[in-house]
Amino acid sequence: MIEPHYPQIILSFAYRGCTIEIDRDEFDGKFIYAAWVSYDTSCALAVPSAITPKDAVKKAKGWIDKKLD
Repeated sequence: MIEPHYPQIILSFAYRGCTIEIDRDEFDGKFIYAAWVSYDTSCALAVPSAITPKDAVKKAKGWIDKKLD
């Protein structure tokens, strides 16, 4: 049976009316990061995989900018 994934949110902040949450997980002994974006009507996994939290934040902000512009 597959184990469910429970997000380990290490950082959460608002950006352009959305909330970005950075999740940390471990894969092959290394940490990987993902970014969830919540907005008025929904929530999305904007960044499924990033090497650093900084990279996840940058990509999530770019995802939001692309959706709002």
